[in-house]
Amino acid sequence: MIAYLECFVSESRHDDGVSSLSKALGLQGTVADFGGEAGRDFGGMKSFPPLAFIRPAGADDVARVVKEAARSSNLTVAARGNGHSINGQAMADRGLVLDMRSLGEHLRVVRASDGSVYADVSGGALWEDVLKRCVSEHGMAPRSWTDYLSLTVGGTLSNAGVSGQAFRYGPQTSNVTELEVVTGKGEIFNCSEKENSELFFGALGGLGQFGIITKAKVLLQPAPDMVRWIRLVYTEFDDFTRDAELLVTRQDDGGDSFDYVEGFAFVNSDNPADGRPSVPLDPQETFDPAHLPRTSGPILYCLELAHHYRNTDRPSSVDTGVNRLLGGLGFVEELKFQVDLSYVEFLLRVKRAEEHAKANGIWDAPHPWLNMFVSKSDIADFDRTVFKKILKDGIGGPMLVYPLRRSKWDTRTSVVLPESEIFYIVALLRFTPPYPKGPSAENLVAQNQEIIQYCTRKGFDFKLYLPHYRSQEDWKRHFGSDQWSRFVERKKCFDPMAILAPGQKIFSRVPQP
Repeated sequence: MIAYLECFVSESRHDDGVSSLSKALGLQGTVADFGGEAGRDFGGMKSFPPLAFIRPAGADDVARVVKEAARSSNLTVAARGNGHSINGQAMADRGLVLDMRSLGEHLRVVRASDGSVYADVSGGALWEDVLKRCVSEHGMAPRSWTDYLSLTVGGTLSNAGVSGQAFRYGPQTSNVTELEVVTGKGEIFNCSEKENSELFFGALGGLGQFGIITKAKVLLQPAPDMVRWIRLVYTEFDDFTRDAELLVTRQDDGGDSFDYVEGFAFVNSDNPADGRPSVPLDPQETFDPAHLPRTSGPILYCLELAHHYRNTDRPSSVDTGVNRLLGGLGFVEELKFQVDLSYVEFLLRVKRAEEHAKANGIWDAPHPWLNMFVSKSDIADFDRTVFKKILKDGIGGPMLVYPLRRSKWDTRTSVVLPESEIFYIVALLRFTPPYPKGPSAENLVAQNQEIIQYCTRKGFDFKLYLPHYRSQEDWKRHFGSDQWSRFVERKKCFDPMAILAPGQKIFSRVPQP
């Protein structure tokens, strides 16, 4: 039926087309429009209008849309969370886009027979809403996060979900026990490590290629009350990486560590976007460059840490615990910044940055971001050429760099990682000004390509995170021979007509005879 609707919708008035499409599909949900927000994303560099933007009421609606697309000659289906993709990954050019946020605020906290606690939550729920409800209603919280929480559960689980807790608990894909998934055949499955395991591990980090995540069971733990948030300044990259790696591996030696470990590079200048003023946590604090050695270069580094505690803990005991954990670290002693805030406030810290960016008009500007995983063995060379030369003048936004541990990731998922146990995430989160100032988005994309080409030419052990390639040959190189073969086999099994996630540009839609 939907094959005829492609022509019908294009020839109908807007209101008539929306109503007719909704009725033809037999949806409990609604059809929002034929374009609008579904043709754009956070990256702001691509625009592909869909045939329709559909708001499903549940997994049955999602399955119905996929089945109808399969009956057409060439329709595709994309799941769109909160539209935070960078390169059009959640778009479907003249296809059907599903607004996953419409699946509702389903959330149920359950205690399993083995004593573990999890949240049974909609794939379209925002992580910030999961946080607020779990903490306020149950005193519990997921173990692993992303820095920005206005993302959907299904969206991050389809990629990995990384933040400063990943060194301890792994990414979000390592902290989910069960999924409800709609495959490219329009079939609905519950899957886990023991049930439909190939779909379970395929969907986790699968870039939406094997199924659309409509529900997930996410592991929880007791939430702390408060957080001591700390930033430490380093002038030398070797000192910075030594301390960061010490903290993320300290528990292996029977020691204790912080609850959150991240880091970033910043420019040794007064630029408020990515220079010294971006480091202090309290507006009353200032970064005094007089404390920097005269030998300091154009790029400096900041180790960002968090220590959880309870309201009942004495301030003196919190101070003692934090000082013990900081002992022996080689930061600039006079350039330590810290604040105490609630656990929820800490996790929603990027929300404040979002509000500031929206007020300044840069939230809606293009975002030519680059996210990479770089092996420990290559990160020093990366710093010498990329941070200290190519990016020595900054990027107008955060330059994250901090270590992760491969052993905390489940290699049965579809995520692709460097080979070494310790590897670094490098996230260049550019915010381009919405006026003629600085390089264009196109020039910044070209600079990203220059960085990728440098890493490739040098033979670095690296992978793109939130990857985007233009050809299947590039995707094959990204996955490597064995993982590509597994990826292709999963595609043949769960989405043989290549209906799902066309915006990733990995596979081409197989025409219906």
